[in-house]
Amino acid sequence: MKTFLLAVVLGAMLIGAVLVAGRLWIGIDAEISGHGWVALALGAGLTFLVAVGLMGLVFFSSRHGYDDVDHEQ
Repeated sequence: MKTFLLAVVLGAMLIGAVLVAGRLWIGIDAEISGHGWVALALGAGLTFLVAVGLMGLVFFSSRHGYDDVDHEQ
């Protein structure tokens, strides 16, 4: 029951954050040039690729025992 309640609260917070961000985005009276959109897309894409690569390394390290504690002396 606690897990369900936590999921509901976090889901509500996520929906609220998306709605507030969307409203603020629409309310801004600024233009982004073509170069700005390209920079935004490249930054988001590269950030995503770095995150995927790092998570892949974490899983690889965990699966191959590199994170295990060595008790030999």
